[in-house]
Order: sequence, then structure tokens, then C-alpha cells
Amino acid sequence: MKEYEFTSESVSEGHPDKVADQISDAILDDYLEKDSKSRVAVETMIAKNLIVIAGEISSSAEIDYRTTINDVLKSVGYTNDYNGFDSENYELITSITKQSEDISDSLFTYSEKLGAGDQGMMFGYAVNETESLMPLPIFLAHLLMMNLSKLRKSAKYDFLLPDAKSQVTVRYSDGVPVEITKIILSTQHSEFIHKNKLREIIIEEVIRPSIPPQYKFDIDDCIVNPTERFVNGGPLADVGLTGRKIIVDSYGGSCPHGGGAFSGKDASKVDRSGAYMARYIAKNIVASGIADKCTVQIAYVIGKPNPVSLYLNFHGTGKIDEELLINEIPDLFDLTPDGIIREFRLNKPIFKKTAAYGHFGRDEDDFLWERTDKAEILSQFLN
Repeated sequence: MKEYEFTSESVSEGHPDKVADQISDAILDDYLEKDSKSRVAVETMIAKNLIVIAGEISSSAEIDYRTTINDVLKSVGYTNDYNGFDSENYELITSITKQSEDISDSLFTYSEKLGAGDQGMMFGYAVNETESLMPLPIFLAHLLMMNLSKLRKSAKYDFLLPDAKSQVTVRYSDGVPVEITKIILSTQHSEFIHKNKLREIIIEEVIRPSIPPQYKFDIDDCIVNPTERFVNGGPLADVGLTGRKIIVDSYGGSCPHGGGAFSGKDASKVDRSGAYMARYIAKNIVASGIADKCTVQIAYVIGKPNPVSLYLNFHGTGKIDEELLINEIPDLFDLTPDGIIREFRLNKPIFKKTAAYGHFGRDEDDFLWERTDKAEILSQFLN
């Protein structure tokens, strides 16, 4: 019997890096709302009393950056210096150019179909550890952060502030999760709450409701605010950058990552759209019963619509060989950027909600890459 422990982390919507991601995706959404053909690659940096927006945007639309940014800051809860950032008083610097003509001209060089906006490889993953077919450690880490956010925004307590992190360690036996061995949750708070009271509230109202009853867990293995004090948080305490939480965004380290960030990029950038398609394929394969665990890699070259390679790995859990399925995938799934955009309606302003609590494993109406509508067709390969 092989046993091991595996850890994943998540961060709240108030973490500076996630604030930057949300601003970048809110800008993308605003452009798509007015011009569905907008080409956007925008990065955000947020620090004490400073926000910098830089990138390449080609669009017929115009937006008010400060209005978009302020809407994000207020939705997160950053409304004054006390909370971590003053949404009414900061310097805004922008450096926006048009998309390089070398890139835009190349997107239709090889055919009338939209070519990939860049080269790169993307990974998708699914495993039958949870109903959402996400790995249990990252699923629980996100759930802790979402439940903490709900408690904070309920206004039941006035000492909870936006910045927070979670970390969950799961013990596996022969590849199956059997026990939660450690939970760490750090949350920004006001001066006016004692550490013991804060721990009690977080354990009873955030952690206990988040732990599935089938998993053994000792509450003594829970650490709340390991530094014992987390008053200074948010962008006043740490610089935030778009794309710095790519493992939080995906699978918590349970599978490889191609390296490309998602937020701030329109769907012609396969860093984003290709990763969504890879998850869609992997999730449908696992949902079909073909495998208990599946990793998918897709690779593209700039300007060409079709991927240059496709890889499947069932990690020894498959009921058929990967080779029997891999040649069928392009017939069942349109892997071109055009096809992915159509399949998931990625020319619509749906992206800001992806920028916190992960891009995968969530029951959201617009997260069409989370559907398992191809599982029945795939299950025919078992016969």
C-alpha cells in the first residue's frame, strides 16, 4: 500500500494577485461587452496607492479604466486604507498599445479560420475524487476561501477583511484520498478581535462546514493565522500582479501546467482557451468511465488553427488504451480557436467571475467547459 500526502493552496478574491487578475478580466469583459471581436492582452499591477495597467488592446470600443477598476475594488471590499486599499484615492498609470501587426496579421495566414494567438502547451485534468472531478486538495482549498468570503460579506462580523489564504493537505492511500491531515487558513482582520475568538469563529463557521463528513480530520490539525496577527493586508502590504497564481487558477499542482496565465487575455490566446478545452476533454473522459484520472495536453503554434500535438495520459486507470482514443478526439472536439470560442461562447463578457476561486470545478452557468455532455458519446469506446 502506497501512502503519501499532497497539499494545495487557494487565495481569496482580496489577495493582491487576485485583485490584479480580476481587474484585468473586468477590463477584458468591458471591451467584449462593446465589441465581441476585441483583442485584449492586459496586465495589472496593484500596490500601495498605485495601479498600473499595461498591455496590447485592439478594439473599436472605448472604456473608462478607472470606473472598471473601482467597481472591482468595491466588489472585493477595498474601500479605504483600513481595509487594505483606498478605491477613491490612488494613482492610475496606463500603458496601452495595439496588438502587434506581426501577430494580428499571422492569425489568418494559414487559413480563413482564426489561428492561435501564440505558441504554447496547455494542460487539462480531471479525477474522480470529487463530484466536480477536481482534485480534493484544491477543491477544499477553494471551498474554504469561498465560505470565508460569504461569511465576510454577510456582515455578521465586522472584523473580517478581504485578504486571505488557505492550504489543505490530504493523505492518499493507493491513490485514493482517505484523510485530511492539515488545514491552514490565514485571514486579514481588524485590530479589534482576539486571536482565540477569531480561531473559534473560523473553525466553527468556515472550516467545519467545508469538510466532507466521509474524511477523517482532527481539529487540532487546523492552524488559523499562523503568525497570530494579520491586520495589514491587501495591496497596502503586498504588490499584486496578474498571472502570478496560475497553480491556484488550475489544479493546485496535481498535474503539469503549461506556464501561461489566463486572466486579461481574450480567447484567441490559447493559453486560456486551449486550457479550457483541455479541461473539457479530460472531464468528459473521466465522466464517461473510460478512466478514473486523465491528463490532456494540447500544443499550438502561433497563427495555425489546428494544434501541433495532442497527448492523453490515464495514469494507469484507463479501461482502454490512450492510443485507441487519441485519434478520435479531433472528431469529437473542435480544437481550433474558432471552434473553442464557439463551443464555450468565449466572445462574451464572462471572464471576471473566473478570476477568483479557480477556473475549473465550479458550477457556474457560463463555465461551459465544465459540462460533461460528451461523456455518453465517449462511453461508446468502452464497448
